[in-house]
Amino acid sequence: MARKIIMSIVALIAITSLALPGCSSETPENGEPQLRTTGPFLDEILVSAEPDELAAVERLRNDTMDVYAYGLANSTLHSEVLADPDLTAAEGMRLFYELTFNPVGPTFPATGKLNPFSVPAFREAMQWLTDREYIAQEIWGGLAVPRYTCLTDSFADANERYPDLIAEAEAKYGHDAAKAEAVMTEEMGKLGAVLDGGKWMYNGEPVELIFLIRTEDKRKDMGGYFADLLEDLGFTVTKQYGTSAQLSQIWVQSDPALGEWHFYTGAWIGTVIARDEATNFGAFYTNLWSEMGPLWQAYENGPVFHEAAERLWKCDYTSMEERAELFEICIQKSMEESQRMFLVTSKWCNPMRDDVRVAVDTAAAVSGSWMWALTAHFVDDKGKPIVGGALIVAEPNVLAAPWNPVAGSNQEWDVFPIRATGDMGLQPDTRTGLSWPGRIEKADVVVQAGLPATVTNTEWCSLTFVPQIEVPPDAWADWDAAQQKFITVAERFPEGTTALTKSVVYYPKDIFEVPLHDGSTLSMGDFVLYTILKFDRAKVESDIYDESCVAEFNNFMSVFKGVRFITDDPDYGLIVEYYSDTQEDYSYSLWQIDAELAVTTMFPVYSGGPGLWHIIALGIEAEKDGVLAFSQAKSDTSGAAWMNLAAGPSLPILKSYLDGAMASDSIPYEPTMGLYVAEAEAAERWSNLEEWYEAKKHFWVGSGPFYLEMVDAAAKVVYLRRFEKYPDPTDRWLFLLAPLT
Repeated sequence: MARKIIMSIVALIAITSLALPGCSSETPENGEPQLRTTGPFLDEILVSAEPDELAAVERLRNDTMDVYAYGLANSTLHSEVLADPDLTAAEGMRLFYELTFNPVGPTFPATGKLNPFSVPAFREAMQWLTDREYIAQEIWGGLAVPRYTCLTDSFADANERYPDLIAEAEAKYGHDAAKAEAVMTEEMGKLGAVLDGGKWMYNGEPVELIFLIRTEDKRKDMGGYFADLLEDLGFTVTKQYGTSAQLSQIWVQSDPALGEWHFYTGAWIGTVIARDEATNFGAFYTNLWSEMGPLWQAYENGPVFHEAAERLWKCDYTSMEERAELFEICIQKSMEESQRMFLVTSKWCNPMRDDVRVAVDTAAAVSGSWMWALTAHFVDDKGKPIVGGALIVAEPNVLAAPWNPVAGSNQEWDVFPIRATGDMGLQPDTRTGLSWPGRIEKADVVVQAGLPATVTNTEWCSLTFVPQIEVPPDAWADWDAAQQKFITVAERFPEGTTALTKSVVYYPKDIFEVPLHDGSTLSMGDFVLYTILKFDRAKVESDIYDESCVAEFNNFMSVFKGVRFITDDPDYGLIVEYYSDTQEDYSYSLWQIDAELAVTTMFPVYSGGPGLWHIIALGIEAEKDGVLAFSQAKSDTSGAAWMNLAAGPSLPILKSYLDGAMASDSIPYEPTMGLYVAEAEAAERWSNLEEWYEAKKHFWVGSGPFYLEMVDAAAKVVYLRRFEKYPDPTDRWLFLLAPLT
């Protein structure tokens, strides 16, 4: 299969061996392609920046690019993509749009002006006034689907558990303009307003509705639609246009009693599949989400609704049947009170060549898929997978912020290539949001009796209920940063302690034979350092104390009870027991109804990507000396550069620490890590890393299906190559491409 490759990019990255799609890089002397059964399908991946979606689609048409890993905003362009036989689009349900109403009233204390939206029945009438199909098809050009509730139609609660409740809401609140007008007219009369010459008047003045309308996207058009509807009914609508930053000062930060606004075009983003949306009712309709600002404190609810929403917020129910009853109440009451009115969920469409196949995330399409690199491949004319080839991908940006595992870039366009370089204990099902074993073999979840939990994938995850879960006294429960030693449960909880959940994961016997990109193998040291850093950076006694970690750490400690590593079991390479009370503090971790999502593997994947002990050790030493910082927050306060393991001026600094580590075979946190990392392992790791750096000129090392071959930060280019030693079967995750039945 021939491909025209943009010569400027080829020259830029200076790759003369770039494989072409359909051509395996493993070809013996007889010229016959060699069948390979492990590792990813692709040989190479090139990720570059392309901020112009028109230019991106043109490159797809010209066959000089394979995937645009970002959503199209232009509905006409999307239609053209779907009409092109050589192109297609992967869709996810990502952004959802709504109207936020100011509930203060019936008149604003600061102005004396009437606020019809203070009346629940008036807000409810807006549901009938709205033609969601019109919004989805005409305003969005088919790039959205109608949405009636705060629950996402394709996620578990709406799609699997309670589709009948969603259907009832949709049937009750379908477009009925006459009904809306009748209800509004009645409620306006109750408020003392009169319709005079086709205009609503109150105390001799027109009833003005101040409408805050965002300008950056389709909300500008939706704002015009609603303004016209209300003006046709006799209201005087003042349209105040602005950006997010401009309007948030009014609807989020100011006191709603000031009367500066009546309603606002809101939107929310979901980048992952949410298996549990129970807290949505409390977040969107009540005062429970208190940290959001003064608007939320103005919300008033009927007692039945607030009680039900609060119980879902706190996971205060003991069975799935009881949960269903609470959902029924909340769906009904949230529509009746309508502090917010949900309108549509937009489609996140990533265009691509028609011969590309990849696991598409239900929420975030290709750009947000955790499994894209493990499944991406080309197909032949018969639709059969091709082994080999180079995938050319573009995003609006890449290398947007420094890469480091501990606290590096969380920008979506950086996370996309980073995911290709890492491995995980669990891998997500891109269709359902449930988990599958990655590096682990199986798991047991134990839950205190009387708490809600279910399990779907029983072939690898078991669920049991017990009266009480005792936490073993020798489990690690905290960390002494001064002594660099773990604090046991017996020391933290002298009287003993219990947990609401216990997660037990079983790693296969060969877990410590998993190959790393630099020639090393996974070791217990990687797990132990990962555990240490859950504590150390938030301890003032630590040499790498970071104040920005403290709030999250405190939330973590409010529910964490202990972790124990078992390395001497004859049947498994490693067993990890994890004890927690995830129900107690929503701000840290919501209770997981699905047992598969309650599994904690402790596999060394940090918030910023794969993290191996010898790589992170260099960063630790650099942060100790104040020359680099893991987090942007500490960089800002200390003046140290934000650490980048992939490119830039951090690299020679880290190289100097590598030279020092090699000279001494040093081990970080040696009082504890020294019990798990032998000097021979340290010497081997430092030697391997030196060879890696000499060859690749960066310190980004993982165990994923692709390794980072090179980057060009100035040109915004990331080049990934197939990791030949990746052990998993090539077709292991192809089932994710099949639709659910």
